[in-house]
Amino acid sequence: MNVLDSFHPAVRTWFERRFGNPTDAQAAGWPEIVAGRDTLISAPTGSGKTLAAFLVSIDRLFKLAEQGALEDSINVVYVSPLKALSSDIRLNLEEPLEGIAEIAKEMGLPEIRIRTALRTGDTTQYERQQIIKDPPHILITTPESLYLMVTAERSRAILRNVRTVIVDEIHALVRDKRGSHLALTLARLDHVVSDARPGRVGLSATVNPIEYAAQFLVGSGRVATDGKPECVIVNSGH
Repeated sequence: MNVLDSFHPAVRTWFERRFGNPTDAQAAGWPEIVAGRDTLISAPTGSGKTLAAFLVSIDRLFKLAEQGALEDSINVVYVSPLKALSSDIRLNLEEPLEGIAEIAKEMGLPEIRIRTALRTGDTTQYERQQIIKDPPHILITTPESLYLMVTAERSRAILRNVRTVIVDEIHALVRDKRGSHLALTLARLDHVVSDARPGRVGLSATVNPIEYAAQFLVGSGRVATDGKPECVIVNSGH
């Protein structure tokens, strides 16, 4: 079955109007992400891998909102090693979120508002307080800022319902201390979450060896003795 057919009607209609058909990265990645499997998508710029990671979560958030079950807590955490990329991602998310909400309105559905927030080293104290006071559904952040959030008691509380963690530019993290630090932070986040461990989605341009990046994404506890990670690898478009 085409995973797009299982999406909320407003989500599916927006995507089909905007793009028509899924890219290879999306068609291969969506079924794995929907199934809850940790997934690493390696594809070049312009392959739609960012939307491949986000659209499953956006679909889930719209369905929860329609059911009246969307809580005021963070559901998706997006982590990028680059502050500039984090800012761009937040802006780029506005198009699908606003577009899908408009189509839902066309369909006569109740107004649905999915909130996003940016938390980096440049975020002001006031903005950080607002994140605690009015938590976004999608948090866009950096490894260092996520570490601070899982460390502080008040911000840990709004991370308890995280369902998905998206790690972008994973190839830039696997070989340095920032990557090691993030791996520990993600392990701590697993313990903060009150329900099941959040699913992890990794995004990368060309990375070699790709299995090493997959090991990093899932964490040492999910790597077999032969080095095989419990992770689906979608290597598309190279």
